[in-house]
Amino acid sequence: MRSAVYSIIAALFAYQLYTLVPLIQRAVTVLGVFRSYPEGYVGTTQQVTSIPDTTHCEDLHHHIPSGLLFTACEDDAATRFQWFPPVGNLENPAVAAKSTGSIHVIDPKGLESRRLKFENFDNAFITHGIDIVDDPELPRGQAVYIFAVNHLPDPTPTPEGEEAKARSQIELFHHTIGTDSVRHIRSIWHPLIRTPNDVYGESPTSVYVTNDHYYTGHGIMRMLEDVYYGAKWTDTVHIKLDSLSPVETSDAGLTATIALSGVHNNNGLGHGRSEDEILIGQATSGTLHIAQLSPKGSSNYNITILDTLEVDSVVDNPSYFKDPLATSQSDDRSGFLLPGISKAVALAQTSRDPAGKDPVIVFYTKPVPGKKAQEWDTRIIFEDNSSRIRTASAAILVSLGKDKARLFVTGFVSANIIALDVDL
Repeated sequence: MRSAVYSIIAALFAYQLYTLVPLIQRAVTVLGVFRSYPEGYVGTTQQVTSIPDTTHCEDLHHHIPSGLLFTACEDDAATRFQWFPPVGNLENPAVAAKSTGSIHVIDPKGLESRRLKFENFDNAFITHGIDIVDDPELPRGQAVYIFAVNHLPDPTPTPEGEEAKARSQIELFHHTIGTDSVRHIRSIWHPLIRTPNDVYGESPTSVYVTNDHYYTGHGIMRMLEDVYYGAKWTDTVHIKLDSLSPVETSDAGLTATIALSGVHNNNGLGHGRSEDEILIGQATSGTLHIAQLSPKGSSNYNITILDTLEVDSVVDNPSYFKDPLATSQSDDRSGFLLPGISKAVALAQTSRDPAGKDPVIVFYTKPVPGKKAQEWDTRIIFEDNSSRIRTASAAILVSLGKDKARLFVTGFVSANIIALDVDL
């Protein structure tokens, strides 16, 4: 009888090893535990141009109708290393309360950044993910609505000995293309918005928000969330605004529902190949989900995952490049960009260190007709040992002609957005 019990225990232990070892191996690869950059190795060797006044801009979007790039930047290099809830940094809420981040517009040809002045907004602004939506009341390219994550500190006093908390929310702005200002429409908050990372604007009154962690702060459970792929505790929330009219409080005039749950380290969002395709990056899983929104007019806002691509690095904000010069399937250079940190295992230490190093990697993957995403043509389009840019959380391509494009890369602690010309 005893031998039978031992046999059962041994079998269970063997099964646990069988199921856990692949997960551990995958985590080691994605987090870059053994990835190294030997002395003198920079990465890919393209010439890089830094865009001035683009400090710590976590997200980046190409507004094709106007030809402009939009981003939200922290602007002050000191703030990010003292307060950035997405990496568990809640050390200095007093600094965060005085943060003056801003929205920037960038000319992708002249490589010039322009800060937009705020109208009707004097709150602290701790920047993270953004998205842009055309104003449906005007011809495309004339004006946009901008959704932006704002990681405010919790206004409730923190008891002595306890860690500070964030009370993050979403800001909605309106910008007329060509002007030098952005007008605040309202703030958006709901109890379901716990650890917001990125936003996907469906319309000026409809937005999806990812929560990147279940646990806040810098405790052991949050660390477990990052490294254990079975910790599928994060979700995507849909927010529906009743209107764009002024509201008394940030939680007024809206409805919130869970659109997608059971996801590991839910992170960046991007627009895909069609109006109903949404791209979802699972950061420390190194995974891109290609998913579909519910049809317009349906009774819910559920997201359905259709395909999945895994790469050997952390994945942050995915984007899709549509080749404007493609005339047939054979000469189509359209594809997906997946930026990330190639040694994310060190981020717990470097995220608080202004002199830290965070090497980056950007994957470019082109769909292959009739193939699942994991069989697509995927390659490294840019890599750096942190000498030219530190962290990569967003990347976009702007066409320069047949087979060529300008690649823009930015990171949440990058000194500047960088631009480089690449072959596709």
